[in-house]
Amino acid sequence: MGVDHLPPTADAEAIHDVLLRDGAVIVDRLASTDLIDAISAEMQPYIDATPGGGDDFTGRNTRRSGAIVARSASSHQLVQHETILDVTARLLHRAKSYQLHLTQTIAIGPGSPAQAIHRDEWAFDFFEFPSDHHVQCNTIWAMTDFTARNGATRLIPGSQSDPTSFGRGLDDDGNDETVPAEMAKGSCLLYTGKVYHGGGANESDETRVGLNITYNVGWLRQEENQYLSVPADVAATLPDDLLRLMGYRIGAYALGYIDDVRDPLEAIRGRGTTEAQAFGEQPVLPG
Repeated sequence: MGVDHLPPTADAEAIHDVLLRDGAVIVDRLASTDLIDAISAEMQPYIDATPGGGDDFTGRNTRRSGAIVARSASSHQLVQHETILDVTARLLHRAKSYQLHLTQTIAIGPGSPAQAIHRDEWAFDFFEFPSDHHVQCNTIWAMTDFTARNGATRLIPGSQSDPTSFGRGLDDDGNDETVPAEMAKGSCLLYTGKVYHGGGANESDETRVGLNITYNVGWLRQEENQYLSVPADVAATLPDDLLRLMGYRIGAYALGYIDDVRDPLEAIRGRGTTEAQAFGEQPVLPG
């Protein structure tokens, strides 16, 4: 079973249906190559300065460069992509709000071995969320073509429903269960926090680069600290809707307020935020 591909014209409902069924779906060429090139140009100096990972899991020849919102103005179009946010709202519909969980480019260099197969939900201290309760919606945008040979993300479609917590990647006969998420530059892989996946081995002579943007429910801690990754002087230049997505909002009923139960957006904007804005919710749809 491979990863299903949908055209860039697919609506959020169609994308969500496949995502819910398989745990992963690819939307082909959802972003223009011009936009991807602009993000690449803005991020390349940071990628060049980023050291390889400190262990086998993060990849010793893999460079993970974060703070995308602060470093790449062009990336805001993908962080706030209307269709992606619509799918996210559908998948995370049980929560009153969702937020940006992490942003990073992942550059897998030539000769890199495959990453261990894992679930991203394990980041939450290996808490066992109910099998039907989704708390993450993840994307990887292809900044270069993704192929089986150059380290395309590998997944096990359908594994989001597997109650097994560890040991996936091989079937009962010892065969590789994973399939590569091969896609063209500008395409977007969406996957849940429950599906088993990992970076593929790069057996080519080129670097495979993806832009990982993920979202989680407002009552969980973000993996990337957006408030420090994006300096306050940069945050002050960003629009309110992006700041709220980054976490400058009250999540659930009263999570994340500042001092006298004020909206955290006021730390950037001052006292102009109304109570309705402070406690307002992102649009969510029944799923």
